[in-house]
Amino acid sequence: MVDFDKIWVEKYRPHKLDDLILDDKSLRVVKQFEDEIPNLLFVGSPGTGKTTLARIIVNDILGCNFLYINASDESGIDVIRHNITNFAQTKSFDGGIKVVILDEADGLTPQAQAALRNTMETYAKYCRFILTANYKHKIIPALQSRCQSLDLKPVVDQAAKRCFNILRLENVKVSEEQKKKFVILVKKHFPDLRKTINEIQKSIVDGELCIDSNASDNELLAKVMHGVRTNSLGLRKYLIENEDRFQGDYDTLLANFLDFLYEQDLPDMKKKEMIVIIADHLYKSAFVVDKEINAFACLVSLEKAIT
Repeated sequence: MVDFDKIWVEKYRPHKLDDLILDDKSLRVVKQFEDEIPNLLFVGSPGTGKTTLARIIVNDILGCNFLYINASDESGIDVIRHNITNFAQTKSFDGGIKVVILDEADGLTPQAQAALRNTMETYAKYCRFILTANYKHKIIPALQSRCQSLDLKPVVDQAAKRCFNILRLENVKVSEEQKKKFVILVKKHFPDLRKTINEIQKSIVDGELCIDSNASDNELLAKVMHGVRTNSLGLRKYLIENEDRFQGDYDTLLANFLDFLYEQDLPDMKKKEMIVIIADHLYKSAFVVDKEINAFACLVSLEKAIT
């Protein structure tokens, strides 16, 4: 069994609205909710607190019965509709509303989202829905129109304070040099607070903060450059086996590689061509289903450009 008290991202997960890092606009909207809420759509990058906010609303603000469903974990819309129907077709014991939290709703196909819209309308009398999505454009307009949308945009200074407070609560020693690296790490992963906290915890050695991200990142990026120069197909196997080194975040990997590219001894025209290729694939990443395939397509294109 996992000991969540030893995993900082779980140990310090907010349980009250005042503990959550939110921009002022989102905070003002949520504080208006009391006994009733509209259907809601929370949009934001991974790790920005969408699911945590949804749970705070049902537990701390409404105190109501709720059903949590992760759309990416279910086998299809029929299973989701069956679970929702079983939950939503009856009143709660106290006569209040019930809430369905549907996480990663943008992972559903447009057809599945249309079916979900019909289900929402069927049980509108007794049930509200809170949807979360990484990408708003992947939610069909008909579903968006039935929800009040909130774009969650954490503030980087608040994120840094939250992370540093965790270090203080855990009695971690932080040198002046490590404070500088700490700030760089927070900005690097922002707005993904979950990833930031995980990275910080991994950097604790004998009660001290020991961030050595530059050396680790440069080693990985040097491997990527070598693969681009020699064999991008072989590079794919290497990266899949070492996804834990960049948390499987291929967008961040490409962005870091773009920065790394500036330092390489390459003709300016080659650099410019490769930068355009990376930028193009980072743009496409917002619209593709599989970011891993998109990233490797980028690396293959880079290999062609560099030869």
